[in-house]
Amino acid sequence: MKRAIYPGSFDPVTRGHLDVIARSSRLVDELVVGVLNNSAKNALFSVPERVNMLKELMIDFPNVTVDAFDGLLVDYAKRIDAAIIVRGLRAVTDFEYELQIAQTNHEIYADIETIFLTTRLEYAYLSSTIVKEVASYGGDISRFLPPQIVARVYEKYGIKDFEK
Repeated sequence: MKRAIYPGSFDPVTRGHLDVIARSSRLVDELVVGVLNNSAKNALFSVPERVNMLKELMIDFPNVTVDAFDGLLVDYAKRIDAAIIVRGLRAVTDFEYELQIAQTNHEIYADIETIFLTTRLEYAYLSSTIVKEVASYGGDISRFLPPQIVARVYEKYGIKDFEK
């Protein structure tokens, strides 16, 4: 059985993330969406909130599970017996960084492989950081996020008057 992990902060989960999840879930027997607990980042949502949001969105993906982890990704991959790390690439600049990480992960844990999925053009510009920036000013984020997540983001910024 081929198990892969798609790691990220998912703060918040975007339509781009969901696209990578849908596409990569068709390539493996089991996909674990790994929510990184990164204490160095000032997250909008707590790890349990992010895990719960992703679990809600995975209802139509029977081979996808959601879990939280901290520490080195390769250690977590070993622990869950994942053979593949899935990473999404938006631009060439992403590739340089991701290639370094993939090579380092392979050096630490030779049995792990990284596959890169290029982002669909409609999501190439999209990041959680951009979504949070737009939301913080009350801008329309509905085209960036699944509908179930939009109100939760605005709530975090104390914005009550937004178009649903």
